[in-house]
Amino acid sequence: MKELVEYIAKSIVNAPDDVVVTVEESEEGITIKLQVADDDKGRVIGKQGRIAEAIRSLIRVKAAKAGTRASLEIV
Repeated sequence: MKELVEYIAKSIVNAPDDVVVTVEESEEGITIKLQVADDDKGRVIGKQGRIAEAIRSLIRVKAAKAGTRASLEIV
């Protein structure tokens, strides 16, 4: 899942070298933290949060297939 989020984020932003994706596992499931440059946060979130919500949907589907739960935080 980390690779998927990293690929999508690098495709969207203007500064792909500043994209950092970290994964934390807990009892509730996996938390994926996406860190981008300050200028690119709006691009990753999108108008009314549509892009962020689409990325979260993809993560949830992939996590469901793996039998776990996942969430995305944009830092």
